[in-house]
Amino acid sequence: MNKLVDNLKETFKDNFDVKYRDIKTVIGDVTLVFIDTLCSTIFISDYIIKPLEIMNEDINSLLDVKGKVLNINMVDWVKDTKDAYLHLLSGDILIISAKESKVLYCEVKGYVRRGVGIPLTEEVIKGPREGFTEAFVDNITLIRRRVKNSNLKVEPIYAGSSSNTVVCIMYIKGIAPEKLVDKVRKAVKDINSSFVLDTNYIEEKLKNKSSAFDTTGYTEKADTAVARIMEGRVAIVVDGTPFVATVPHFFVENFQTADDYYINKYFSTFTRIIRWISFFIAILLPGFYLAISTYHFSLIPSLLIFRMAVSRAGVPFPTIIEVLLLMFFFQLIKEAGLRLPQPIGTAMSIVSALILGDAAVGAGLASRTTLIVVAISTVSYFLIPKLYTAASLWSLIILIFSSFLGLPGFYIGLMMLLSHLSALDSCGYNYIFPLGTIKKFRFKDIFIRGNLDDISKGIFVEDHNNE
Repeated sequence: MNKLVDNLKETFKDNFDVKYRDIKTVIGDVTLVFIDTLCSTIFISDYIIKPLEIMNEDINSLLDVKGKVLNINMVDWVKDTKDAYLHLLSGDILIISAKESKVLYCEVKGYVRRGVGIPLTEEVIKGPREGFTEAFVDNITLIRRRVKNSNLKVEPIYAGSSSNTVVCIMYIKGIAPEKLVDKVRKAVKDINSSFVLDTNYIEEKLKNKSSAFDTTGYTEKADTAVARIMEGRVAIVVDGTPFVATVPHFFVENFQTADDYYINKYFSTFTRIIRWISFFIAILLPGFYLAISTYHFSLIPSLLIFRMAVSRAGVPFPTIIEVLLLMFFFQLIKEAGLRLPQPIGTAMSIVSALILGDAAVGAGLASRTTLIVVAISTVSYFLIPKLYTAASLWSLIILIFSSFLGLPGFYIGLMMLLSHLSALDSCGYNYIFPLGTIKKFRFKDIFIRGNLDDISKGIFVEDHNNE
């Protein structure tokens, strides 16, 4: 009996789902090894076991079995013991002959997986509704079905010393810059984690680690991933997660949604401008309110300042404590709404916001004016979900500067934010691209959504191929 069978039995001795099937054939005793929780047992019975049992006398070796007996799409030789373990754990079946040293493997995957559905994080009014799943094969299929290009490359890399997770990098050769592909490939190969469960394990190798802004993109929609690949970017598909990472990722993409390209361009422009405005409201409004209400109240119209004074009557805390307290309340509500089951979380969020807001004002912990300012700022976060973390942190930084220095502190915080954004890069490319560039074509898809014929030519590719 081949020593590999003994090694497998010793390695997997405590695994009930690893099966061994001995078969008498015309070429001698053959042992089939497979994991039934990962394989299609019906397929094995019909297309592996049955053909082996009824082989003709002219079959003399596994080479003949490979070429004349097994009529399945993927049959090949196992390279070594490590490769045998990898194929077995990937849902393949091993065919081991007692008389030969060579071992065959056949693809017979049949594990349970979630079907393609509507992505929960990127819903659209109009357009494709196919979302990625946890099975990387399905995700690659969704991309390949849309890109009928022979230059589309899919490079598999095994990451994680213990998990051996399949990570595929996808790009179009000749469009994606070679230095970008090399950088991503090296980052995946250099992962030192014992296991890889999500794209974030790779993203952290590529992200700018000194920033709260995400310098790598991610999407749950196949059409969005395809659009970025066609622009010359690299997509990273990780087995076990429904999100596909894309690099490089630019700041302006946080204000773009899939809906922008499927509905009327004038309405798309209108909603995109609202998102830009909401970003500045979310970050700047609390700090600006604190600065003028504490240090520069002479800038406020007299009637408004009188009403603000009446509203604050009886509040024992300074304005900075008011704002921080309300921001903390809203963070609690948001986290509770996210962690609870959806039907309960939605209702709880609405009720909590109403009750806490009204209770805080009624108890004299905060004024109505401060409540309105913080509420508007918090609601603005939800228009830019991908910037929520960074906007929350920078809003707090600008608020602290404003509390100490008033408007000068507010401007210092704002300049720090702009300087920070300008200094960031995404895989070697300027994070705020194409802002700050000269050519007019680079502004066709930032604030105003231009014609699809113009913006589909690939801004990223056109710029960086001319460098």
